[in-house]
Amino acid sequence: MELTENNLYGNTKQINVINNVALIDLLGRDFLGKVGIDFRIFGALAKRNISVSFVVQGSFEKGIGLIVSADNANEAAAALCEEFRAELDKNEVYRIDIDKEIAVVSVTGENWETFYNSLNALIKNNITPILINNTTSGNNVSLVLKKDEAIRASKVIYSEIFGESKKINIAIFGHGQVGSTLINQILDSEENIENKKHIKLNIFAVANSKKIIFNQNGIGKNWNEEIKHNGLDYTVDDVIDFVQKNHLENLIAVDNTADKEFVKNYIKLIEHSFDLVSSNKIANTLTYGFFQEIRCALKKYKKHYLYETNVGAGLPLIDTIGLLHLSGENITRIRGVFSGTLSYIFNNYSIKDQLFSEILKGAMNLGLTEPDPREDLCGNDVARKLLILARELDLQNEIDEIAVHNLIPNELRELSTEDFLKHLDVLDTYYQSIKENQEDGYVLRYIGELSGDLQQSKGCLEVKLISVPSNSVLGQLKGSDSIFEIYTESYGSQPLVIQGAGAGAKVTARGIFGDILRLT
Repeated sequence: MELTENNLYGNTKQINVINNVALIDLLGRDFLGKVGIDFRIFGALAKRNISVSFVVQGSFEKGIGLIVSADNANEAAAALCEEFRAELDKNEVYRIDIDKEIAVVSVTGENWETFYNSLNALIKNNITPILINNTTSGNNVSLVLKKDEAIRASKVIYSEIFGESKKINIAIFGHGQVGSTLINQILDSEENIENKKHIKLNIFAVANSKKIIFNQNGIGKNWNEEIKHNGLDYTVDDVIDFVQKNHLENLIAVDNTADKEFVKNYIKLIEHSFDLVSSNKIANTLTYGFFQEIRCALKKYKKHYLYETNVGAGLPLIDTIGLLHLSGENITRIRGVFSGTLSYIFNNYSIKDQLFSEILKGAMNLGLTEPDPREDLCGNDVARKLLILARELDLQNEIDEIAVHNLIPNELRELSTEDFLKHLDVLDTYYQSIKENQEDGYVLRYIGELSGDLQQSKGCLEVKLISVPSNSVLGQLKGSDSIFEIYTESYGSQPLVIQGAGAGAKVTARGIFGDILRLT
């Protein structure tokens, strides 16, 4: 029987995608292991001039799979039904199925002992072979796959067995300050990374809340102009369709938005073979049920979700806490300055003879605050970060269980942004009183703290303004740095301290970039 073969890559090793084939499945009881059954199968097909490409015996000898030309599939099934009519009547053969939505990827010249690398790469791409057949010489491996997965599978195998650069296809959602910086960092580094690591980073899609651009070969440095003038309306389904039509492999979706609605797409992306990287904190701070739902999907589809920048920008905090917890270390307490913005404000206000409003305006001029600084001062961002760390310890707290000290006086909370900025003198009176009532040698710090019996299902989570000695670890904090103290049984009274830049587009983008490279 002649099969249609598309030879994709010429070499001493070859990969062929064989289309126009069908899988005939004979499912039955132990009769399939009896002497003479194979003779009857091949005899029935030979009478009708039907060739079999290859055969795979099912587990416990309860099934046999035959690959034949799709043109002959119906006739082959009819011949087998006729041959095994008695067994069908006795239910010794349950059924004879035809599947024409398959293709065969044949790898010639590949040693079976080394093919497991390719097989692992396929599984990471959510491609699971229906059947695997290898010759006794070990120099030919054939995989039966769903037809729409065959080209993508061949690309994955090709990069593994020919040692080519592994192509990582990235979709980036959100191109504000952090997203734009990330895109430019990738474009500036892609050649160096490919030369050193044999990894080709390919940004095939960039999107904002309304528009998207696609390029299966990678966007260029003029991407910003292109999305302005040629951006298309889209949904996440359009991204998935583009991936499937272009057979893209090794997929990563990067969420640089702060969109509560976008995180609802995470599970759909996971189901369609995307790993996730996110600076968006929302998915990890919604209900504990949603948090678990994402983890179940990741486990089911063998995907990863990295979000190191959710807390501490580019600092290696989440990974450190996760590894300590996984190793069995008993973490007893975590506290620190979680907000780079509020770090800058109180580090400066505590030591300078300036009004609180002047320090706040300085932070706004530096771009450290949100357009409405009350989004920083209300403490909700710190609360979300604290909750993320709690969930890294398998605690089941919800966001509304966190005690949050809102730094905005009551009379300023409901004003418009414009009116709020006109009444900053209220903050001056409020915080001058707090500053003057400290002990000598003390400074103000706005912290998040996780405490209590952290071996239970829930911990005690607090976000609060405290006064600490200026010579303490927290008291010596400078600039807009964040700092985290991790107390454990092993470290005793001396905490593990992680400190560094806790805000800024460059460090956050670099942290996201790091997560992308970890996935590769």
